[in-house]
Amino acid sequence: MRLGEDFWVVLEQIITEKKLDKNVVLEALRKALLSAFKKAYGTSKGARVEINFNKQEINIYVVKKVVEKVNDNISEISLEEAKSLKPDAKIGDEIEIEIEPQEFGRIAVQVAKQVIMQSLKEAERKILYEKYKAKEGELVNGTVVRVEKGNVYVRFPDIEAILPVKEQIPGEEYWIGRRLRAYLLEVRKTTKDPLVILSRSHPGFLKRLFELEVPEIREGTVEIVSIAREPGMRSKVAVYSHLPEVDPIGACVGYKGVRIQNIINELNGEKIDIVLWSKDPAEFVARSLSPAKPLSVEIREDEHKAIVIVPPDQFSLAIGKDGQNVRLAVKLTSWRIDVRTPEQYAKEKEEKEKVVEKSE
Repeated sequence: MRLGEDFWVVLEQIITEKKLDKNVVLEALRKALLSAFKKAYGTSKGARVEINFNKQEINIYVVKKVVEKVNDNISEISLEEAKSLKPDAKIGDEIEIEIEPQEFGRIAVQVAKQVIMQSLKEAERKILYEKYKAKEGELVNGTVVRVEKGNVYVRFPDIEAILPVKEQIPGEEYWIGRRLRAYLLEVRKTTKDPLVILSRSHPGFLKRLFELEVPEIREGTVEIVSIAREPGMRSKVAVYSHLPEVDPIGACVGYKGVRIQNIINELNGEKIDIVLWSKDPAEFVARSLSPAKPLSVEIREDEHKAIVIVPPDQFSLAIGKDGQNVRLAVKLTSWRIDVRTPEQYAKEKEEKEKVVEKSE
C-alpha cells in the first residue's frame, strides 16, 4: 500500500528537522495504521503492519480462518480462496494474507495520516520535555514575548516558557523584546507542549550566577555552602575555600568588585552579603549577622538555638530593618537566633536564677 510520495517526503523532513528517532516514528506510524484499520473494520485483531521506509511501502496483513461459508470478510476466508494462496489449506486453518489498498479504503488512509501527525507531535513533545527536563536547575536565556496578568512569557528557539509572578524579582520591569536570563525551575508534562517554569527569585538563580561569574566556584575550589535570599532586597551567601591559599570572599567579590557587581546588576540591585562559612556553629552564626559584630555567641545544642550578644549600638544593625538581617541569618545557618544586648542577657539570666531559687 502506498500513501503517496509527498507523504514520505514530509515524513522524512519532519524526522530530520525535529531530530526524531526514525524507529520511534515508524513505530508510531505502525500503531496509527493499526488504529485506522480498527476504525475502518471495527477490529484490529490478527492484523499486522510492515513498513519499508526505503521502498516507501506499507504492507498490512491479517490472519483469516478458513471456513466453508464466509460470514465475515475481515476474519474469514473461503476454502477455495485459501487454496489459491496455500494449496494444502483446509477448513479450520488460519492463514495470513495481505490486505489490498482498495480493501483498506481511502477513509482509513486519511485517518492514518491524522493519527500519524498526532503521533509525531507527541514524539516531538516528548523530546522537548526530555530536553528541558535535563536543564532543570540551570540558567537559560530567552526573549520576553508578552506579559499577561503579571506573568511573563519567554521565548526559546523551540518552546515558550513562563515566569510566574511569584518567581519574579519584586519591582523588576519586563518588556517585550527584553533578553532575559532565568533559572529553569521546573518542567511539567501537559496535554500540549511541556510547561517550562522559570524563576528569578529562587536561591538557585543566585547560586548559578555566582558559578557563572566566579571561576573558583565553577571549578570547585570555592564552595557555596548555603544561600538565604529575599529577592530584590538582600541575600546572604556562605562560602568556603578548599584551598587555604584561596580567599573565598575575595574570589566572589573579584578585582575591584567586578564579579559581585555583575551579579548585583543582574538581580536589579539586590544587596549581597558574602559570609565565610565555619564548621564552628558559634563562629558561623556570628559571621552570618554581618555587618553587625557580635561580642559572643552561646550555642544551645538541645534547643538548636544561638544566643547572640551584641553591643547596644549594634542591636538594630544585627536585627536589620523589619528583622531582615537576623531572618536571613537564620535561613543561612539553620539555627534559631536570639539577639540580645549584654544588659538584656544579664537581666534574663538573673530572672531565670530567681525562678530556679523559688522552685528549690
